[in-house]
Amino acid sequence: MILTNQAFKDYILALTTLFEQKKDELCELDRKIGDGDHGVTMDIGYQAVKETIQNELVSQNDIAKISVAVGKSFLDAVGSSVGPLYASGYLKGAVAIKNQTELNDNGLYQFWIAFSKGIKDRGKAEIGDKTMIDTLEPFYKSLAQSMEQEMPFTDGYNKALKEAHIGMESTKDIISNKGRSKRLGYRSQGHVDPGAMSAYLMLETFDSFIEN
Repeated sequence: MILTNQAFKDYILALTTLFEQKKDELCELDRKIGDGDHGVTMDIGYQAVKETIQNELVSQNDIAKISVAVGKSFLDAVGSSVGPLYASGYLKGAVAIKNQTELNDNGLYQFWIAFSKGIKDRGKAEIGDKTMIDTLEPFYKSLAQSMEQEMPFTDGYNKALKEAHIGMESTKDIISNKGRSKRLGYRSQGHVDPGAMSAYLMLETFDSFIEN
């Protein structure tokens, strides 16, 4: 498949709509195990990103440069820990796809693996800590395996998305060991981690932009 720079912009803009719609749901979930502001935080970040795309990136065709601008815009708008995490994802993703105006299967594999691993490397969380890494690590490991097997990206992504969903759901039974809900201990059990959910929603949204 081929992802054009305009399709990448359209995907990012779709995320602004997604988190505007999911803001209250994510905040309600976060109130059960954290500060209650995760949905608002994600919405603020992506509304800033929307403004950047519509005002500064209209004529930008380099996907790496678009990704860098998105990461910096999100970071500037969001003061909580999620800001540096997602910024790291977009910046690391950009490094993997320098000087490309469209992404083929290999470029897409490289971007999403680097994006997800960049977040893990920045946050230092591990599987089982009840964070977005429970979604992202199974996702990027599955992608890496599919890339090694030279599986078409469409098939590899759908396979990885299933692993991401399993990872997200697993956080329901985890006692938090890191992040916003660590202080709650056993009280964090029984609820999906909001960060794991928002990460999954981002990945799920991209699925609709995949075409053979």
